[in-house]
Amino acid sequence: MDIVHQHFEDEAREFDQVIQTLIPYYDQMLDALISALPFVSTEPIAVLDLGCGTGTVAACVLKAFPRATVTCLDFSARMIELAQAKLSGYANVQYVVQDFQDFAFEQGVDVVLSSLALHHLETDDEKRAFYEKVYRALKPGGCFYNADAVLGSGEALQAAYLAKWKAFMQKRISAEEIERKWMPKYQVEDHPARLLEQLAWLTAIGFSDVDVLWKYYNFAVYGGIKGR
Repeated sequence: MDIVHQHFEDEAREFDQVIQTLIPYYDQMLDALISALPFVSTEPIAVLDLGCGTGTVAACVLKAFPRATVTCLDFSARMIELAQAKLSGYANVQYVVQDFQDFAFEQGVDVVLSSLALHHLETDDEKRAFYEKVYRALKPGGCFYNADAVLGSGEALQAAYLAKWKAFMQKRISAEEIERKWMPKYQVEDHPARLLEQLAWLTAIGFSDVDVLWKYYNFAVYGGIKGR
């Protein structure tokens, strides 16, 4: 392994460690995301990974579905480089550097997945419109699942969610770091929506079998299938 490749792998590991620190039970979240895919492991499915980051979701897909073709999409060229390093052993991966809001979805995708990305859409209207784009891109029988931050159904519940989230993070980092660094970033950069409202949007758009596959307070895996 050359020095450059090693550097990218080291940086990807550092990013992945931050995710494990900040996101409760991230491995369980990803297991739920992949386990829900309604396909046989040997099928040559076409998968789109929105906001791929360092390629962790794509790696999970390819491990479970070795004949899958995965398109990794991220607006950060650096993240795409890290994903390329992590997925260097796979030939059936394509990489696109682009904001997912501007991405021209091709028709006939079997699976659309996203992890910790779509909450950056600022408004509920933008989220609903984006879910509609995903629905149109899917083949009949295809599926969309999102692993993401969500809001509680009311202020008191949301406050409880945040308290549980902070308690999880304090297992590895200080309360001061949480309050000075991570909570301000969350308040400025993240725009999660209420989970129950998102489930209603997906159902109204036409998704069937809409469900919550996994949940830990303000983090959830949810989605549905495009009917045949």
